[in-house]
Amino acid sequence: MWWTRFKELPFALRVLFLASFVNRAGMFVFPLLAVYLVRGKDLSPGEAGLLISVGSTGLLVGSLLSGPLCDLRGRRTALLTALLLNAAGYLGLAVLDGPPWTYAGLLFVALVGMGMFSPASNTLVADLTTPEQRPFAYTISYVGNNLGMGIGPLLGGVAAAYSYHVMFAGNIVAGLACAAMIAVWVPKDRRRGADSRKTKGSSGALGHSHVLLLVLASFFYVVPLIGLEYALPLAVTTVLHASAGMVGIVYTINSVIVVTFGLVLEKHIRECGTKPLLLVAGLLWSLGLAVIVFAFSLPAILLATAVWTLGEIIVSVVVPTYVADHVDERRVGSFMALNGFVLGLVRLVVPVGLGVIWTSHGHQPVFFTLFAAPLAGMAVYALMRIRPSAPAKGTEPATASTADRAADAVSPHN
Repeated sequence: MWWTRFKELPFALRVLFLASFVNRAGMFVFPLLAVYLVRGKDLSPGEAGLLISVGSTGLLVGSLLSGPLCDLRGRRTALLTALLLNAAGYLGLAVLDGPPWTYAGLLFVALVGMGMFSPASNTLVADLTTPEQRPFAYTISYVGNNLGMGIGPLLGGVAAAYSYHVMFAGNIVAGLACAAMIAVWVPKDRRRGADSRKTKGSSGALGHSHVLLLVLASFFYVVPLIGLEYALPLAVTTVLHASAGMVGIVYTINSVIVVTFGLVLEKHIRECGTKPLLLVAGLLWSLGLAVIVFAFSLPAILLATAVWTLGEIIVSVVVPTYVADHVDERRVGSFMALNGFVLGLVRLVVPVGLGVIWTSHGHQPVFFTLFAAPLAGMAVYALMRIRPSAPAKGTEPATASTADRAADAVSPHN
């Protein structure tokens, strides 16, 4: 049973998953940011896309900072810094009323925090799990995050209908609550001394070229995910003229599919192999987006969400599991940060690009562009040499140290 497997995970990870759920459930602002800028600040869709793209450079900076901060100050410090920066940036967006460029600056600060959190969280999961536990642990993390995301935008839509200030306040309070949970129950890790003794002879990114290419190619699967975050709220509210609360329903469907099928799919990740799973993920993305492209309507959007979410589940579990399995232990943080960097890069280029397309040609070319991206990703993965999902060479000693770190993590003396 999944509950028995969950209880076997280190206590620190169980707290991390709960805190991540709380943080995601309070993520009211970002899914509705484009609507806030267009309706609340009277910007055009193109201007909103530009400001979001400029602010989203913070995700790139946060991803780049996450790996070094994890290595130098520890995973917990990186997680706490991420949450506090996010809260500070959103506080500024909530209380300050300045020219448009200030929105981009404050969003930058908030998204530096957002960009730091996920790589640090994924690195902590890799630290405290055995290879056999990792697909399950990453699935639980993903299911919890998406369950929170299903609740958050729905509550955020209700809050935004009442007041945008209430929407921002809820996001900030949830982030601070998450930081308190991590500060109290996730202990400081003890990896810095061990890492410093093992740096001699460590291999660089080129020594893990197959991992590097797999992570970079995930760009094509992240494009539709981020593109839909930008395009769907605008399509629902400005093209189909539905309420902002309907945007929350889309995220709720996403969350229900993740919770329903996430653990089912996890059982087959080791059995099916990485390449077939990535190809199936691309096919599911393409089928879901084809529904929107060729039958654009509110029911089509809701149906498409149920399809492409299955592809999203597979990619979100397979990629970090592959990194944790095949990368030297001391470089996991850097590759998790690279995975976050790809996400930040997509957040940088996609909203502004789609905003230009939307302003010039309308919504239909936007969704066709998103439909084409996973097809390109499937072609890249089909040609790529991907190793079996098995522990990397030399990870057996690391497995023993993983057990030691797990024991340390539950110790009340840490």
